[in-house]
Amino acid sequence: MIKKVTPRQIAPFLILAAVAIASLFIPVVPGFEDKAGVYNPADIAWIIVATALVFLMTPGLAFFYGGMVHRKNVISTMIKSVVAAGVVGVLWIVVGFSLAFGSSVGGFIGDPSTFLFFKDVTSGAPWSLAPSIPLALFALFQMMFAIITPGLVVGAVAERIRFTSYILFTVLFSLLVYAPLAHWSWHPDGFLFKMGVLDFAGGTVVHISAGCAALAGALVLKRRKVHIENKEIPPANVPYVLIGTGLLWFGWFGFNAGSALGSNALAVSAFATTNTAAAAAGLSWMFFDVVRGKKPSVLGFCIGAVVGLVAITPAAGFVGIPQSIFIGAVAAIISNIAVYYKQKSRLDDTLDVFPCHGIGGMVGMLMTGLFASKAVNTAGNDGWFYGNFDFFFTQLKALVIVVAFSFTASFIIFKFINFILPLRVSEEEEELGLDATQHNEKYLQGTLLVAKNGQMKEEEADQISE
Repeated sequence: MIKKVTPRQIAPFLILAAVAIASLFIPVVPGFEDKAGVYNPADIAWIIVATALVFLMTPGLAFFYGGMVHRKNVISTMIKSVVAAGVVGVLWIVVGFSLAFGSSVGGFIGDPSTFLFFKDVTSGAPWSLAPSIPLALFALFQMMFAIITPGLVVGAVAERIRFTSYILFTVLFSLLVYAPLAHWSWHPDGFLFKMGVLDFAGGTVVHISAGCAALAGALVLKRRKVHIENKEIPPANVPYVLIGTGLLWFGWFGFNAGSALGSNALAVSAFATTNTAAAAAGLSWMFFDVVRGKKPSVLGFCIGAVVGLVAITPAAGFVGIPQSIFIGAVAAIISNIAVYYKQKSRLDDTLDVFPCHGIGGMVGMLMTGLFASKAVNTAGNDGWFYGNFDFFFTQLKALVIVVAFSFTASFIIFKFINFILPLRVSEEEEELGLDATQHNEKYLQGTLLVAKNGQMKEEEADQISE
């Protein structure tokens, strides 16, 4: 028997159905012609691999976040990261790519009609900054960046946001925040691009935007009950965090080295700086914890490594390999300190997205302004460390603009959603856990033998307390 559903519940399905039907009436165009001398087979092969690597970061993020929340919220947290592949995967084809990389409207946004429903993408000329690969491949590579960005926000609003509200947030954030930032930073006519701002693989577009959105979401959603009561929630599965870190680190090679948009020496340099910064940051976070009187932990190394990956992202193709050690190590310490003070505040950013991704991205943008060198990339600039303060100031101005825009727009989006939909689950649903109340699924099912008062007793797996 089919349960009665409300118009609000059926709306997402009707919207998707309308898009699917509309797609039937889009004219079919021939695929790109692989003309000798136009496309480079090695570049095509590498960017296809890099695109797949970036996609792998999305399930990697799901494991990373899912392992850190309470066991009753593991599934709900993981699906919010992964479902962005579905939402943005369709949205990018329909209008997202056009808004980000279509004909520029005043340097602020792309004309939505330029590539509507991927019009002219498979048969069009290559992207001006990626002339050796088909435009369609460039569009797919960029789509993977758009997919993971709203997924990063999940960590800040985990354990209390409704699934349907998060879906709507993903749509609005992708169209109103991500697409404009991508256009500003990576389109040749974007106003930040014209200012001379350097963001190799997404310091502003991905990490600062997601970090600021995370801060806005945490403020609008307010504190969880366990946060108010100052209860410490143990991670559900630390090995999940380790698996997620490995997948993210592995996929990040496509994220950063792929942003060279070719199989070339710059990709090798970006690959090396990415790995080096992550390694230095993981050690830096872990050893800094030891200095503060803690024991070296798996979580510490994993979180630090991810912060290093975040910080090197805008700089990966512009700085030398030795300098990436400094970038990773310093970013990890700054984010570690930020997490410490956040924990003493009333801000309930569940998994420290703003201190790690937001502040990590900001550090990376400023470090690019310090250590960028034309000796690494002639298309870049020399940083303050090499005598060019003006470029550092340019990066600083861009950082302020992006932070202000991302936070303000995201705050308005969360407030708007909260006005038209319940943004947060009820107290009862929060207590029971979002896995059961939002998805009717459980991370742990069945019974386990548990030692209590010297005797083994059988208890429901999802009822076991620490």
